[in-house]
Amino acid sequence: MTMHSLPPPPTSCYTRCAGYEIHYMDWQPCTPPQGTVLAWHGLARTGRDMDALAQFLAAQGYRVICPDTLGRGLSQWSTTPRDEYQLRFYARLARELVDALQLEPFHWVGTSMGGAIGTVCASGLFEPSLRDHIQTLVLNDNAPELAQAALERIKAYAGQPPAFDTVQELEAFFRQAYQPYGWLSEVEWRKLTETSVRRLPDGRVTPHYDPAMIQQFTAHENDYLIWEHYDALQLPVLLLRGENSDLVLQDVAQQMTQRGPGARGQLQWLEVPDCGHAPALNVQSHFDAVLAHLRQGT
Repeated sequence: MTMHSLPPPPTSCYTRCAGYEIHYMDWQPCTPPQGTVLAWHGLARTGRDMDALAQFLAAQGYRVICPDTLGRGLSQWSTTPRDEYQLRFYARLARELVDALQLEPFHWVGTSMGGAIGTVCASGLFEPSLRDHIQTLVLNDNAPELAQAALERIKAYAGQPPAFDTVQELEAFFRQAYQPYGWLSEVEWRKLTETSVRRLPDGRVTPHYDPAMIQQFTAHENDYLIWEHYDALQLPVLLLRGENSDLVLQDVAQQMTQRGPGARGQLQWLEVPDCGHAPALNVQSHFDAVLAHLRQGT
């Protein structure tokens, strides 16, 4: 595949959405624009997880916006976590971000939680104005029904993030916790750590998110059961499923081929080798799959 020259460095930006300061990275294309991509990260992660994919897509002519969700990274934390850490409110954040940046039309790439947010946005059931703006949807190891055992595992660790004396100890934790992401270079592991760390008042370091975001699971128990939204999708969808994923089960993926966009011939399902939950979107095979999907819907 022909590569363009490297895009300019991204710009770190802030805007207000639903009354909160929201941080995002803005990757501008280095060639005439081919389109815009909104790339949304997973549950306990930040928008910097999308750096590798964003750099590649920007080199192909796409502008890429990578936000930090409310309560993650450099975005503000919710003042009413029980009410706001849920998909409906995240969809409102997305709509206000799209409006502020005038992103229409655009593509959506979402990892895990980011895929669920993309699904409920593209369905239009929460935010009708977004339905006709989203051209394509990439679900990176996300489905409208998630395995209960994996959800219990997430609830067990996400609400009580560990703290360590040193950044190197935190990196060792991340290497173990995110081993299912697949291959990452030594540089990428260090970057993953340094872009998702904060210091506590006692000087220790911990992952950069609000532990109260776990209330999405305790206060909104079925928030990720979103078949109604999936069935309403009217756009091309790419499901990238980690072949060892414990969150997106194969029988659920099979159901996706028979419902909603799957029943209409608009779903492509690719198994990503050597990955569990969720592929890191950082190697050429991942890039190529996403790019081909974007071009299909342009």
